[in-house]
Amino acid sequence: MINAPASTGPKLTGRGAARRSELFASLVALITKEGFARFTLDELAARLHCSKRTLYGLAESKEQLVRAAVVHFFRAATERVETALAAERDPAARLPAYLHAVAAELGPLSPRFFDDVAEFGPAAEVYEHNTRAAARRVEHLIDEGVAAGVFREVHVAFAADVITSVMVRIQQRRITAATGLGDAEAYAELAELLLRGLAR
Repeated sequence: MINAPASTGPKLTGRGAARRSELFASLVALITKEGFARFTLDELAARLHCSKRTLYGLAESKEQLVRAAVVHFFRAATERVETALAAERDPAARLPAYLHAVAAELGPLSPRFFDDVAEFGPAAEVYEHNTRAAARRVEHLIDEGVAAGVFREVHVAFAADVITSVMVRIQQRRITAATGLGDAEAYAELAELLLRGLAR
């Protein structure tokens, strides 16, 4: 989980910026808890206690509004994950710290949100972008651990490819369908498998 695509989020500057920022944060909290497919723009405005015109100040359509909210969530989550990673200096602990931080970010999200993301192309693209970026981050952390001598020698590119495949399957909801595990649970399980497989 690192780096959302180029921003399509609202420009929160100038007069009323604080209110728009607060409104956008409320939107993100709402859709990550309850999903977004079933809401009309009128219903979103009602739930957020604002006018539809106010929402149009954030984006030109419901679709753009949802994508901007998903980008916003992943960007903020990435910052928190990277902060958690930076706090861990032990090369052997950095990989599990990263994956557990990702799991912690995904844990509060509702199954409905994940299902809606999977069904809505622009949001699914954002999630996939972040998933592949996270896989590259994991590859770097494995390489780091091998170089430090805390992980056994492995074919890093192969390990990264396997991990990427699992992460993509998580993002596409295929792991949930096959195992019943939520995305956060799947990341936690992946962390345990990696630790056991890479430990010297």
